[in-house]
Amino acid sequence: MATGKNTILWVDDEMDLLRPHAIFLENKGYAIQFVSNGLDAVELVKENQFDLIFLDENMPGLSGLETLAQIKEIRPQMPVVMVTKSEEEDIMDQAIGSKIADYLIKPVNPSQLLLAIKKHIHKTKLVDAQSSQDFRMVFGQISSMLTSARNYKDWVNILKKMVAWDLELEESSDPGIKEVYGLLKEEVNKEYVKWIKHNYKSWFDKTNTDKPTLSNDLLSSKVFPLVDAGQKVVFILIDNFRFDQWKTIAPELLQLFRLRQEEVYCSILPTATQYARNAIFSGLMPLEMQKNHPELWVYDDEDERKNQFEEEFLHRQLKRLGKNYKVYFEKFIAPGSAKKLLGNTAQFAENDLSVIVYNFVDMLSHARTEMDLIKELASDEAAYRTLTHGWFIHSDLYALLKELAELPITVVISTDHGTTRVTNPVKVVGDKNTSTNLRYKLGRSLNYDPKSVFEILKPEEVHLPKTNITSTYIFATNRDFFAYPNNYNHYSKYYKNTFQHGGVSVEEMLIPFIVLDPQQK
Repeated sequence: MATGKNTILWVDDEMDLLRPHAIFLENKGYAIQFVSNGLDAVELVKENQFDLIFLDENMPGLSGLETLAQIKEIRPQMPVVMVTKSEEEDIMDQAIGSKIADYLIKPVNPSQLLLAIKKHIHKTKLVDAQSSQDFRMVFGQISSMLTSARNYKDWVNILKKMVAWDLELEESSDPGIKEVYGLLKEEVNKEYVKWIKHNYKSWFDKTNTDKPTLSNDLLSSKVFPLVDAGQKVVFILIDNFRFDQWKTIAPELLQLFRLRQEEVYCSILPTATQYARNAIFSGLMPLEMQKNHPELWVYDDEDERKNQFEEEFLHRQLKRLGKNYKVYFEKFIAPGSAKKLLGNTAQFAENDLSVIVYNFVDMLSHARTEMDLIKELASDEAAYRTLTHGWFIHSDLYALLKELAELPITVVISTDHGTTRVTNPVKVVGDKNTSTNLRYKLGRSLNYDPKSVFEILKPEEVHLPKTNITSTYIFATNRDFFAYPNNYNHYSKYYKNTFQHGGVSVEEMLIPFIVLDPQQK
């Protein structure tokens, strides 16, 4: 049926009554083919590719639902709009369960038919047209926000605007918009790096009141006050969790909880588990951890696991602050390992503070680097979000949250750092004791281009420890990653377009802090 027009199959045993509607649609440029029964419709679908089908529910012979089932077996993706005289809920449920695109209640008018067609045939074009119009406006807004960004609050607003647009563009198939938007994101990160270089050191001046909540302040300033107010709190730290990933799973959680608070706090540098997560649980910067608790601090060049003392750090912070909470602590580092908590969540209402560390998103990030299949499934940020959402809705963590939603507790979800997709290798040379992370290096006699990194020549100024007196830190910025000259081409290709953390970018440093209440509260 090659007419050059959008083709519509209309299945209804009252064709004569519908002729005026068909003429209206034909005048709008659509080719309409009528059949009066389900059997003829099924035969036509076998032979032709229609853009849309209007299907009457109540017909003699093969019913509308029976016809729908056969059509879906032949062409599962073909959009079908059910047209029915019945408003009975069970019929609608059966139709929706059979994956109809939409349904209309008779008598229908021409404008309803046209709207259904535009929704399901022209959706992509309409979305792209609207996206193009909206994008011009948002591009101007973000460019203006970049020009005037002066403080942390300004950057949080930019992040939220960018993430909202990230999600909006998932509906668009316009590569031009996506390319321009990608360039805009690059510009955002370049300006953010400049801002960090100018301001980061000042955050450790005790007289500075214009600084963000940092990793080492997170529990004392955001979580402990909830407990002190008499609330039973479950704090869930999801490693490697970006703000856009939170927005991706938020719709699922907001069916279970009420959103009390959605904030963005700032990870310390390096944006890596050893530093940022340990800072959260100790309430200290890494230099103070190393000085005050040397038996718990593990240097980069040591073989021990770098995050094995979170629970001990937490208890020492609580003791230092005079907090006599009843505490539960659990860490899960393998998929499915949280299943043991399911059915036993009542215990959380008995503790003042329960802490759950969940490492799966971090493992997903590392798997994406090492496994070709995961690389293909998460080829860019949008695909990475989709993969995260798919994991979450089938995870034991989601099952656990469903149970927690039934308890009189406050759930806090946060993270220690985010990730960024790296694309540009930057050469660095160091000795054998130089740290191996792709987004930061700690070592002595490092050889690099100072213009391409954020360098900390005096680590003590930003409360970072050093392995010897001449140790310095350098941080990769924007989408850069460090590569050694040896096997440079191999490693550049291997790590390009992988998600990494440790350096300076909006995605790594500006991360979610979420407070949720049960719906019944």
